[in-house]
Amino acid sequence: MTDLPGRENDPNENPFAMFGDPEQIAAAMRQFADMLSAPPSSGPVNWDMAKNVARHVVVAEGDPSVMEGERRQIVDALNLADLWLNEATALPSGVNNPQAWSRSEWIEKTVPVWQKLCDPIAARMVETMSGTLGAAGLPAEAQAMAGPLMGMMKQMGGMMVGQQIGQAVGSLALEVIGSTDIGLPLSDSAALLPGGVAAFSQGLETPAEEIRLYLALREAAHHRLFQHVPWLRAHLLGAVEEYARGITVDASALEEQLRGLDINNPEQLQQALSGGNLLKPEETERQKAALSRLETMLALVEGWVGTVVDGAADGKLPSATALAETVRRRRATGGPAEQTFATLVGLELRPRRLREAAVLWQALEADRGVDGRDAVWDHPDLMPTADDLEAPERFVRGEPELDLSSLEASLRDGEDATGERTGKADDGDADGKDGDGDGRRDGGA
Repeated sequence: MTDLPGRENDPNENPFAMFGDPEQIAAAMRQFADMLSAPPSSGPVNWDMAKNVARHVVVAEGDPSVMEGERRQIVDALNLADLWLNEATALPSGVNNPQAWSRSEWIEKTVPVWQKLCDPIAARMVETMSGTLGAAGLPAEAQAMAGPLMGMMKQMGGMMVGQQIGQAVGSLALEVIGSTDIGLPLSDSAALLPGGVAAFSQGLETPAEEIRLYLALREAAHHRLFQHVPWLRAHLLGAVEEYARGITVDASALEEQLRGLDINNPEQLQQALSGGNLLKPEETERQKAALSRLETMLALVEGWVGTVVDGAADGKLPSATALAETVRRRRATGGPAEQTFATLVGLELRPRRLREAAVLWQALEADRGVDGRDAVWDHPDLMPTADDLEAPERFVRGEPELDLSSLEASLRDGEDATGERTGKADDGDADGKDGDGDGRRDGGA
């Protein structure tokens, strides 16, 4: 190559060097192929691409397969924890198929729930992005002619949002311990990640067996709730979706972020699409109510789990109290879930009132016993509200079941008022006659 005219002193003998780094070009082509491979009906995000990006994140940090010995330790811990919980709660077992996952397996198993949570806001992000990248501001005739281009722009936007979601989920997978860390039902299977358990254990002067068993207790307790409180799953996920529907995308901020963006640079992309900069809540009363409902329910779930686990571990795990405080600090100060949700749906998923919720469940147990405490989960209308967390004793003394009796009485009164039931009046007449008869018999005596 050096004998070509003009290249005698060119140290770079690659004729394609002018196009940039070959590895970057290859990566860009792979990403472009992923984008084109998404079928039109696949939704706003290329989730296959998002999963691939998430896997790359965990593999880059090291994601060894779960060894048979590790799997056996996890499964044994979950089974033993589930047995201990039988003495601490009236809810039946929720551990049907205990599992041990690698981080990549966690990604694969939880993506369906992430898709349900992220698609609403991702759709608005993609629409805004495609307008920014494409035919924004063009006359109607020009926009009609640019239809195929706009379709490509939507695919491009879906690819970019998919990269962002993949980065966020992959980062979360590096830190989670099981399937219930963030307080949401991400999977029907109870599972722990040996890598997550090991990371949690770092710096703790506690035997590994105790830590594993304590974390298994928390995982199994969550699944008892999610499996046997039929309304809870829909309530939690519905509150997240309700909040996400009130999120808007700041188009001007997005345009500013996209200017000069290198889509082949994951770190630059993650910073550019940061949810805190682009996602703006409408702050309507409906959205505020959804946020309050979500925060309260997350606190109640965490408070119940903590109370039940404390009861199950009492006298069996010497380090249970210290481990409970470690978990409480991890949840209350905002762990990986908070950053992930702030990125994906503009929502800080933080149970802010863990201690108040725990006090309320403990007070219920002291007053009504384990069965009475757990009976509160029978219906969402029986659940404590945010105000009840302020005054748990008032909620405990309120006896929610009396409210149901009052409801039945009001229904009977309503039926009487319509005149559709006359049995009460007849009973009254009969009682009056009986009274008179009794009086006559008394007199006769």
